[in-house]
Amino acid sequence: MLRWWQDFAAVDQVDIAVRRSTGEMIWHPSRSIAQLPLSWLRAENASRGDIYLRPARGQRWPLVFLDDVERRLAVRIAAKYDSAVIETSPPGGCHVWLRCTQPLCETQRRRAQRWLAQRADADLGSVSGEHLGRLAGMKNWKRRGTWVNVLALTTAGRAWDPQVVKGLNEAGDPRPRRRSHTRRRHSRDLSPSGHDWAWVCSQLERGADDQDLTRRLVARATPRRGADAPRYARHTVHKAVRHVANIS
Repeated sequence: MLRWWQDFAAVDQVDIAVRRSTGEMIWHPSRSIAQLPLSWLRAENASRGDIYLRPARGQRWPLVFLDDVERRLAVRIAAKYDSAVIETSPPGGCHVWLRCTQPLCETQRRRAQRWLAQRADADLGSVSGEHLGRLAGMKNWKRRGTWVNVLALTTAGRAWDPQVVKGLNEAGDPRPRRRSHTRRRHSRDLSPSGHDWAWVCSQLERGADDQDLTRRLVARATPRRGADAPRYARHTVHKAVRHVANIS
């Protein structure tokens, strides 16, 4: 899987995330594929940690992601377009990493993934443009230790052209329904806790360490929550980690 990403899909920098059985999330952003700590990742996985990765944020990559694709459809996609198909578990379906004819920024990947997911009946909750997928060769502890397997790595030179997506290159983000929903949600929760939640989620999305973030939230919340601040911070960060890492 990693060799296909690096040598064929031209992705040489990745973000790695480990979700331990305690819920703690450990991030290693912008790591070279050639220098990944694979022995450490295997040890974390053997200790019931789930291992995830994505192309490093902040760069353009010719790769888009689909989650929870039915197995037979995933294999058919790979027969038509150059793809890495990763089976996360029989009930969880497949991840499809689809090679594109051009590098895409995160916003373009999000638009392309949403367009594809609607047509492939994939998970519409995993089309953010920076979603994490599972690393093949590791166990999926969400599915009781099922192995994450490579089903297909195709290299026929048939990349998918994202220009079929209407509005792919438009400025801004043409998702008015989602923006409207976000505004309504924020308008209902302008409390200090609501601001803390938004801040914690944004920090996690930028790759912040959850333990360091918990300490920072304790300091932020202590003036108003007093002795309850440590419990509040642990609960908020733990919940936000699960929310940001909403992955199969």
